[in-house]
Amino acid sequence: MKLSILIFVVSCLIIIISCIVRLVFKGDVVTAMGGLNAVIDEDTFTRQRKRMVEEQIAYRGIVDKGVLEAMQTVPRHLFIPEENRSYSYYDQPVPIGFGQTISQPYIVAFMTELLKLGKEDVVLEVGTGSGYQAAILSKLVKQVYTIEIIEGLGKEASKRLKTMGYTNVEVKVGDGYKGWPEHAPFDAIIVTAAAEHVPQPLIDQLKPGGRLIIPVGGVYEVQDLMLITKDASSKVVKASIIPVRFVPLIRK
Repeated sequence: MKLSILIFVVSCLIIIISCIVRLVFKGDVVTAMGGLNAVIDEDTFTRQRKRMVEEQIAYRGIVDKGVLEAMQTVPRHLFIPEENRSYSYYDQPVPIGFGQTISQPYIVAFMTELLKLGKEDVVLEVGTGSGYQAAILSKLVKQVYTIEIIEGLGKEASKRLKTMGYTNVEVKVGDGYKGWPEHAPFDAIIVTAAAEHVPQPLIDQLKPGGRLIIPVGGVYEVQDLMLITKDASSKVVKASIIPVRFVPLIRK
């Protein structure tokens, strides 16, 4: 009786170990009872990133070649805390600390494409977070200025971006609601947190012909992703694009 139980237990262990080995070599994420992450190598992350672009972004209608290339090139997992990196290439927000998240990849690509960016553009980002969106923008434009109100996040993002070689990104800790008038006007502005209304200082800091993308709405309600454009005569036009859900824009 005892021998048969022992044989059964050993057989179960062999099956479990073989399944884990197959998953690791396949390059998938291994988790167990509460998310104990297996070590994932860079080649696996590269394959996951390629699959992310193909299946989550291009498949859903993103066609801008520059945006697709940037999403393929920038290593999202390096902008995510190590304990959450197994979720780096899922199409979902991921916690980055300080009660904040990194946006899902599709939304990053979607908002970036809406800005219709050019190589000579100067862009303002409100809500640096981990620095991932700024890194994507840096691949597409001449200069990125990005503001983060949470000091810890801002300092971490600044260090990370410099270490990774994103030389055309400047990070400031401050209230993004006020924009960055010293570097205005901007060709485009992207806000990565939801405001209750569109901040007038950001509209004022848009160039004629500029584009502003921002989620608008309260914390506990469906928000509208708004695209604001300013024509050559400085006339402002607002359009609601899709419903979204973002963390709130924090103010001092």
